[in-house]
Amino acid sequence: MGETAAAMIFLAVLVAALAAAHIPLGDYMYRVYTAEKDSRAERLVYRLVGADPKAEQTWAAYARSVLTFSAVSIVFLFGLQLVQGKLPLRLRDPATPMTPSLAWNTAVSFVTNTNWQAYAGETTQGHLVQMSGLAVQNFLSAAVGMSVAVTLVRGFARQRTSELGNFWVDLTRGTLRVLLPISLLGAIVLLTGGVVQNFHLNDQIVHPLVGTPQTIPGGPVASQEAIKLLGTNGGGFYNANSAHPFENPTAWTNWVQIFLILVIGFSLPRTFGRMVGSKKQGYAITAVVSVIAAVSVTAMMLFQLQHHGTVPTAVGAAAEGVEQRLGVADSAIFADATTLTSTGAVDSAHDSYTSLGGMMTMFNMQLGEVAPGGVGSGLYGILILAVITVFVAGLMVGRTPEYLGKKITPREMKFAASYFLITPLLVLVGTATAMALPGERAGMANTGPHGLSEVLYAFSSAANNNGSAFAGLTADTVWFNTALGLAMLLGRFVPIILVLALAGSLARQGVTPASSGTLPTHRPQFVGLVVGVTIILVALTFLPALALGPLAEGIH
Repeated sequence: MGETAAAMIFLAVLVAALAAAHIPLGDYMYRVYTAEKDSRAERLVYRLVGADPKAEQTWAAYARSVLTFSAVSIVFLFGLQLVQGKLPLRLRDPATPMTPSLAWNTAVSFVTNTNWQAYAGETTQGHLVQMSGLAVQNFLSAAVGMSVAVTLVRGFARQRTSELGNFWVDLTRGTLRVLLPISLLGAIVLLTGGVVQNFHLNDQIVHPLVGTPQTIPGGPVASQEAIKLLGTNGGGFYNANSAHPFENPTAWTNWVQIFLILVIGFSLPRTFGRMVGSKKQGYAITAVVSVIAAVSVTAMMLFQLQHHGTVPTAVGAAAEGVEQRLGVADSAIFADATTLTSTGAVDSAHDSYTSLGGMMTMFNMQLGEVAPGGVGSGLYGILILAVITVFVAGLMVGRTPEYLGKKITPREMKFAASYFLITPLLVLVGTATAMALPGERAGMANTGPHGLSEVLYAFSSAANNNGSAFAGLTADTVWFNTALGLAMLLGRFVPIILVLALAGSLARQGVTPASSGTLPTHRPQFVGLVVGVTIILVALTFLPALALGPLAEGIH
């Protein structure tokens, strides 16, 4: 069987599994976020944090809770990394010293669901930090994203109210009822596939039949791997991430990991449909993200498998940087899934992709990672694009646009437009600044278009909270640690504030009855409009930068 045929089967099984999970998981999350009763464990959490689960919050109070919780998380993780040399399960001689700038960058990275790593995990972070710091934030940052998405949906579903739910309830339920049980099951599956789970430090010496002894690091990998993927986090226990055989041993564990990356993102539109009282609206959003994902996967597979002409200097170059046990096609699917979401995990070297294949990984992130996007962030991102679409359609027919019975006035449009503009601003300004500084340009491993691609990729990844890297760039410097950390912070929390403000504005409205002039938002025409608006807006924003980087390299 050829690689292309095997990849088609791989994809078909993946699509079938996601389709099978869509309704039951989406309905389950709907019940989680609309349930009236709390479990004993949840009530204990509320007492510990001093929260009243019955008291609902305005959008401003909800935003303050998100920001306060995230700030405390950053401070805790920052301090934990700096004192890890005095903690149990520490590395005796870490390869990379944990400096304040690196600790800041890493703390911001994991709290913002970015999981950008400017270090090698197995030779830098001790097991206690990996478990009690990084893995914990994998759960909590994902739960924050889901909480914000559900709050925006409540803004569409409720009317004439300022109450949008309770952040502490949403955070706790998302963690304990959704992420924790699925991660536990995922970890068991990965364990059966050969992913390691132990407390071995860098003291396991093996003596091969030929050559010098080797140090083989172990660790609690499977437990971190499951939530790293399910929560679209992406931070790997090992520097090689999911290309490492201890994290991703076989082709079928590779399939499981891609499934975990996508399953919640593709199920949340069903939750949205149930919460707004129209399953058709949920199907429409599912169709939008599915069309974008299908186009992206097709292009990625074309560029990686039919590579002749994109890398004319080396026949077979598409296999460079790819684990042979996984193959080019399955690695391309993984790369597409991890950049269409905010996961950022990798099972191959994106820097070694063909010029146009590498461009697709960047373009996926620049789309806003909405197909299906990060856990929670993908749903509120595509809903923002739907709001922009109905506004554009309203301008075409000369009437006030409506979406789900809510009028999209200039106030709502300001929130939506600001949301869309903040990430391109961070990416383009950050890239331009780095390229203007001789010292930071020296951090590029390559010159010319490929060097620009390394920097553009880094800021696209940071500002979109993805976390994957194009490699080649020396990012562990004070300037890059600080600049990329700021891009992660602003790229995460400014959009969240705008989303919550939009939710508050929508919730205060009543419901406008549909009329003959109302744009139907559950039909194929609307699906096509949202897809077109998404691609056109991103193309207009990033095409000049892409033309100087991967496109220029591709036609060189």
